[in-house]
Amino acid sequence: MGHSHHDHSLNTTRAFATVTLINLAYTILEAGYGFATNSLALLSDALHNLGDVLGLGLAWGAAVLAKRTPTARHTYGWRRATLLSPLANALLLVAFSGALAWEAVRRFSAPPEIPALPVMLVAAVGIAVNLGAAWLVRHGHDHDLNRRGAFLHLLADAAVSLAAVVAGAGMWWLGWTWLDPVTALLIGVVVALGAFGLLRESFNAAMDAVPASIEQTQVQEFLASRPGVVAVHHLHIWSLGAGEIAMTAHLVRPDDRDHDAFIDELNHELDHRFGINHPTLQVERGRGCEHDRHERAPHGHAHGH
Repeated sequence: MGHSHHDHSLNTTRAFATVTLINLAYTILEAGYGFATNSLALLSDALHNLGDVLGLGLAWGAAVLAKRTPTARHTYGWRRATLLSPLANALLLVAFSGALAWEAVRRFSAPPEIPALPVMLVAAVGIAVNLGAAWLVRHGHDHDLNRRGAFLHLLADAAVSLAAVVAGAGMWWLGWTWLDPVTALLIGVVVALGAFGLLRESFNAAMDAVPASIEQTQVQEFLASRPGVVAVHHLHIWSLGAGEIAMTAHLVRPDDRDHDAFIDELNHELDHRFGINHPTLQVERGRGCEHDRHERAPHGHAHGH
């Protein structure tokens, strides 16, 4: 299984690397034109694209970091980095979008004259770049969450670039200079909303919350329904990194003559049903099951029999 996973991650790494570099080049171009033409709409779209470059870079980094072998000190390897870096990414984006919104509001009173044609041309390139990048990561996005996130994000970016083209057209034909700060404000809101979602998810992951894709009660009921299991306690589920979910649980199972076959089947089912691919199970034979009921393991009290 490890080999097929690595072959897949090699292809994924290549696709993410290509898309990240194309987007980075375009972001630098757009930011340069934004400063040169004094267009806040272009600058805010460049910020939006920078957020994606960071996000895509993290997805790329996730594929690379996952290959780092565990050490005696870092027994899980460096996979947790893929949960911590989105947290930094989200905080940066919230700060940037706040600064842009402030500047946009300040400009409403006296919007500066902005050459509309360069704004339209640069934003039009953005539509082509984002659609092209989405096409590159389109394969497998229906079952790979990492790719699906990138694919949908790139399509959304193409729409944001389209808004900048429309703003440029309005300024060019109608002389509506206020369209520049309005567009910047709208893009800022889009960035902030996306960043808040990312902030909440990455904070939960960093705090070892149960991944959003899993209902803990369903896992508890599934474990309790296994043959011979009379009680389940001390159940914890958390994300180790991109595509890796860990779980620990104590199962009370008095008759364990088929112990190894039971564990193998359970591990397979946990991965198949819930995507839990790093389970650690403690099987107890006695009904007392007091092994974790002491003051050094207070979290053991959270889940009753």
